[in-house]
Amino acid sequence: MLPITESLSAITLADGSSIPTLGLGTWKIPRDFAPTVVRDAVKIGYRHFDCACDYGNESQVGAGLADAFNDGLCNRDELWITSKLWNTYHEPKHVRAACERSLRDLQLDVLDLYLVHFPIALAFVPFEKRYPPEWFFDPLAEQPAMNPIKVPYSETWGAMEDLVRSGLVKRIGVCNLNISMLREVLSYCSVRPAVHQVEMHPYLPQTRLKRYCNEQDIAVTAFSPLGASSYISIGMASPDERVLDESVVKTISAKYHKTEAQVVLRWAMQRGTVAIPKSQSKIHLQENLAIYDFAINEDEMTSIDSLDRRRRFNDPAEFGEKAFNTFYPIFD
Repeated sequence: MLPITESLSAITLADGSSIPTLGLGTWKIPRDFAPTVVRDAVKIGYRHFDCACDYGNESQVGAGLADAFNDGLCNRDELWITSKLWNTYHEPKHVRAACERSLRDLQLDVLDLYLVHFPIALAFVPFEKRYPPEWFFDPLAEQPAMNPIKVPYSETWGAMEDLVRSGLVKRIGVCNLNISMLREVLSYCSVRPAVHQVEMHPYLPQTRLKRYCNEQDIAVTAFSPLGASSYISIGMASPDERVLDESVVKTISAKYHKTEAQVVLRWAMQRGTVAIPKSQSKIHLQENLAIYDFAINEDEMTSIDSLDRRRRFNDPAEFGEKAFNTFYPIFD
């Protein structure tokens, strides 16, 4: 099992380093707002930022980080910065260039963690043609679609390992794998995944996957930890699928005089996972960080666990076909 510090503010990884258990997810933070949001977050106390090429705002996030450094709000060693390899760069010859582009945009010399965003290999799109490339190979085609290519995950992972050896990243990890595929990675890797980032919330607690990761000393980061909130506006969830509206969550919220979001984030933390909620509101940034001064009891944890619907909002089999004309299942 991965040990958790007494304050629960960080999880100790297999290499002895510590990853903050609450980070700021930067998906869907508009470019115009990102520099200010990131600087504000650092000033409020955030020390973990989750980024990705595909979010399309890494250069703006980098500007916010640079502002924070220049204003003396923190130094680089105090921050944990994660980025991700996009699907179009899975061929080994493109992995380093993709990482270097993220580093350049973020204005950093090294990443604390670099993840393979999806187990999906798509045809390469040059930086000068379109960046970030997103999902369509040719958005202007008569029938635009994803363009999958045959690249074994093992080859992509080998190139990721080279990034560690070259000093561009301190650690590497995976996203969106099922247990069988993660077990396969562990069978051939020479640098083990430090972190597995997956969708995880009370409607999708993924208990077996979390247990397997714990047994393998792989930390689990929960993206979309509040559930449907990020997906309703883009048609990937309906308003009646809000975890925060569940009566059990509201009851616990009232008992501890905390918001429903704080209760769900505390649940995630007490499960031993890292949560990366997205917010661009100062008030919500402060609220999300204020979860270290109360604890949910065992019965309350169980009651939130019981909300499991096996409801996955971020599923390429669903959004791939609806939005990108390509059926691409990666989960059973």
